[in-house]
Amino acid sequence: MKKLLILGSGSGGTMVAAKMRKLLAESEWDITIIDRDPIHHYQPGWLFVPFGIYTMKDCVKPKSDFIPKGVNFVLDTIVNIDPAAKVVTTKQGKYDYDYMVISTGCRIMPDEIEGMSEGWRKNIFDFYTPDGAKALCPQMHNFKKGRMVFNIAEMPIKCPVAPLEFVYMADWFFTKMGVRKDIEIELVTPLTGAFTKAVAAEVLGKLCDDKNIKVVPNFVLDSVDSENKVISDVMGNELDYDMLVSIPPNFGQQVIEDSGLGDAMMYIPTDNATLKAEQMENVYVLGDTTNVPTSKAGSVAHFECDIVCANLFAEIEGHEPHHHFDGHSNCFIVTGFDKASLIDFNYTVEPLPGKFPLPGVGPFDLLGESRMNYYGKLMFRWIYFNLMMKGHELPFEPDMYMAGKLDVRKAKKD
Repeated sequence: MKKLLILGSGSGGTMVAAKMRKLLAESEWDITIIDRDPIHHYQPGWLFVPFGIYTMKDCVKPKSDFIPKGVNFVLDTIVNIDPAAKVVTTKQGKYDYDYMVISTGCRIMPDEIEGMSEGWRKNIFDFYTPDGAKALCPQMHNFKKGRMVFNIAEMPIKCPVAPLEFVYMADWFFTKMGVRKDIEIELVTPLTGAFTKAVAAEVLGKLCDDKNIKVVPNFVLDSVDSENKVISDVMGNELDYDMLVSIPPNFGQQVIEDSGLGDAMMYIPTDNATLKAEQMENVYVLGDTTNVPTSKAGSVAHFECDIVCANLFAEIEGHEPHHHFDGHSNCFIVTGFDKASLIDFNYTVEPLPGKFPLPGVGPFDLLGESRMNYYGKLMFRWIYFNLMMKGHELPFEPDMYMAGKLDVRKAKKD
């Protein structure tokens, strides 16, 4: 019996298990998935918890609900990965493999910023963890006046549009609560603008201006003085705050570093196209675990899953991995007042305006605000739990297409 081992049962690992179980005969292949957490989190839902739109109960289900029939689920903590011996060690056992997929995700590291831990969950909050989202909820409801600073410490981070969504929603929330006139909202970022790509940065930055949200660019966080409520950047600039909502540095999992498999931020060097691990044989990587230059987002894990499974199956059948990932990512961006925008891009094409998924028809607007986009964002939670995590095919190809997009970069040159 040959063995496929999957590390991590978040969205990426779970989808790989479902697809590979359909491709590999149970009489020939044993598939095992290992994870330390019995609860599956719908992570895009954490954004809504501080505003009281979702509760944490809306964002969780038992992982056992999504483990496909014919796949072994091991609840254990991975402590070492030995690609030379093709053995993974957990707290309670050892598992050898013929092929392996690593999808262990990433985590926030507040301890990496001087002074941040002293004020953590006191006057510094986050929503990138379940506990953080729950702790931030009463703070948002009781904040009546002052300066709320949303800071990104450094890139890359999981879901790079979430900071924008949060400040847009904070504008809506404080307006609804009748206190917006007494609250300053600032997005303090190491980027040169509101987003990483030029066209989207212009559109989304203007939306910040329209909502009276101040964007402070080029601020690379160095330290936090939580007692005096001041953040400082590496150039010595200081900003004061009354409430700090922070995204600390995002790193890969500790086991990646302990096993000597990661880069400086504990992400695994991964071929941008095939998604094979660059320094390990018979190993593929997907989702937040990779170092590929695209978003760390659920949509990326979904598109990567198709490529990983196609290449993995090709290799098992004796062929070279010839399917290529183009960096495809798309995300709804909630903008408040029951509206949202949408971006769709890849390694080489930045987010552009247009219609999606049907060219010229939509119904979703790319880089445009609409209620339909917002309904799409809310509908996605049902799609995620009932279709994606159960291995059903969605009508979206892993490769991005230009049809329906208006290339304003070319129009400006002309």
